[in-house]
Amino acid sequence: MRTHLGEKPFSCSICGKDFNQRQNLKAHMRTHTGEKPFSCSNCSTGFTQKQNLKTHMRIHTGEKPFICSVCGKDFRQRHYFKVHMRTHTGEKPFICSVCGKSFIERQQLKAHMRTHFDKKTYSCSSCNKTFRHLITLKVHIRTHTGEKTFSCLICSKDFTGRQYFKIHMRIHTREKPFSCSECGKRFVIKQTLKVHMRIHTGEKPFSCSECGKSFAINQSLKIHMRTHTGEKPFSCLICGKDFTLRPHFKSHMRTHTGKKPYSCTRCNKRFRHPNCLTVHMRRHPGEKVLSCSVCGERLSSKYQCKKHKCAGENKSSK
Repeated sequence: MRTHLGEKPFSCSICGKDFNQRQNLKAHMRTHTGEKPFSCSNCSTGFTQKQNLKTHMRIHTGEKPFICSVCGKDFRQRHYFKVHMRTHTGEKPFICSVCGKSFIERQQLKAHMRTHFDKKTYSCSSCNKTFRHLITLKVHIRTHTGEKTFSCLICSKDFTGRQYFKIHMRIHTREKPFSCSECGKRFVIKQTLKVHMRIHTGEKPFSCSECGKSFAINQSLKIHMRTHTGEKPFSCLICGKDFTLRPHFKSHMRTHTGKKPYSCTRCNKRFRHPNCLTVHMRRHPGEKVLSCSVCGERLSSKYQCKKHKCAGENKSSK
């Protein structure tokens, strides 16, 4: 009856959050105590709730019980399945109460709401950039002063903020605390995991205002916009040639510097571009530089790839 009446008699003594059942409060308290009583028998990862362990075990078993009826894509978690389905239905259930804009995920709405209500009251005197928190402004100021208060004892690299320093240290410790619930891939940064999840959900929240093409990450949209604006931000100081993409600019610079970073493992011949090395490798007898996308078998030419038939392809075509 409490769910109908809205009654929540169980309250957290630490943060004040209310719950309609005692067991929900008990589970919530673990977020404060750090207690993780449910442990994975395969990798020893701990969880605060039994259901989270059950979901995690699907990484080891390979079970994906939630299947999209439209495209056949399968998922380990119901949440990501539901988000994915919205890419087919066009449903955007999270609506901004201020401007009416709608979103596929609650997290997107929360980020959007900050544009209406979050005031950036702290301003940088050097570049006029504004910030919501004083501590963020203080860290930003260091980009102007050059002050780097956090230093790595292993490689001596310096950092302006504690958070950047903590993330850097994971390179040395090889710690990847953020794990994908669908494929098990692990990440150093939470934001990278968030972007990675869009591979599974098919979500592309960044849309081009010119042609409507959508992208999974904002940076891809920014690069795409250059096809409309004609912007070429990477300019060669030697010959004046301009480029849309940094990799193309870097590749071009090697024509001036003579640098050839790609080396043949058979004859030590060096090349400016990786594709030139790939073509060269085919000249060596028995060298197999291409691979089948289904079974992974190495092949020496595109012609062989076309002619190649494997058990995986035969199985999928039946």
